[in-house]
Amino acid sequence: MRILVIEDSIDIAEAIEAKLVRAGHHVTLAHDGISGEELAIHGEFDIVVLDINLPDRNGFDVMAHMRERHSPTPVLVITARNQLDDKISLLDLGADDYIVKPFDLGELEARLRAVTRRHKGLAQSVIRFGLLEVDLSSRAAKVDGRPLELGRREFEVLETLASQAGNTVSKDKLFLKLFGYDDVGTPNAVELLVSRVRKKLDGLDVEIVTHRGAGYMLRMKDDAVGR
Repeated sequence: MRILVIEDSIDIAEAIEAKLVRAGHHVTLAHDGISGEELAIHGEFDIVVLDINLPDRNGFDVMAHMRERHSPTPVLVITARNQLDDKISLLDLGADDYIVKPFDLGELEARLRAVTRRHKGLAQSVIRFGLLEVDLSSRAAKVDGRPLELGRREFEVLETLASQAGNTVSKDKLFLKLFGYDDVGTPNAVELLVSRVRKKLDGLDVEIVTHRGAGYMLRMKDDAVGR
């Protein structure tokens, strides 16, 4: 997953970042409300982790502005406030879940997975598409029960396409998922990664097709019959 963490405490932000990066996720940090809001609204993230007590602009305002701008990105709020009214207000503003400081980093990661599954309409962490299985929790894939060897970014390509199987994912969106704004990558790198994953799916009942000028789609090979 590509995760934006908006947290002004450097220690907490770096602890979250280290935990999530070890788990294989991409993490972008913002330490104030204004820069965090800009990234949240205009960036391409799977989920935002949002602290409430931020300098320049508090989390309530960031949350409200995201939803006013019709940002669909799910948000997990971090709060040190235990008052029921604050939690209700956050959920009413459009937050998807909250966690109260102090918290366990393992619980935070589990909540992030649960929120993104709900956002994608997935009841479980395993996506099954034909003989292909993509486990979002363990970040591993199998074909007919056998492990499919994938590099980190190759898995992210497959995860993104499998999460939207049957729909076209634009090249720009895939680029941002893979490289974001603070990484080095080129459109050619996306093509190369897609080509690698396509070869690893060769001979199976699923395939990645290129829609020129639109993007890529993971589909069942039977879907091509009659076209």
